[in-house]
Amino acid sequence: MSTKTKQQLPKWFLGELYEDGATVQNRFSGEEYKLNNIELSMYDFIMGSTLTLDMGIFNTEDRTQAVDELHKGLDWFKKHNAEAYMVLLD
Repeated sequence: MSTKTKQQLPKWFLGELYEDGATVQNRFSGEEYKLNNIELSMYDFIMGSTLTLDMGIFNTEDRTQAVDELHKGLDWFKKHNAEAYMVLLD
């Protein structure tokens, strides 16, 4: 369940804003959580960033920016839906 604060994606977010939300499953625990469209957009950004960082395809400057944006995304998610963060990303 989302917190009551009004959600808005940050200006630095350049990912896709989805029209609909969806239920997402934690890839390790199997727990599920229903996300709204904004949360799902950020979740997919976080997961995509994690995957590309794990692949190691960045030069040093790009990697630093990608890591910074990943941390910003995680911080955004903790602030706007701490419960979903704990289920899906912690």
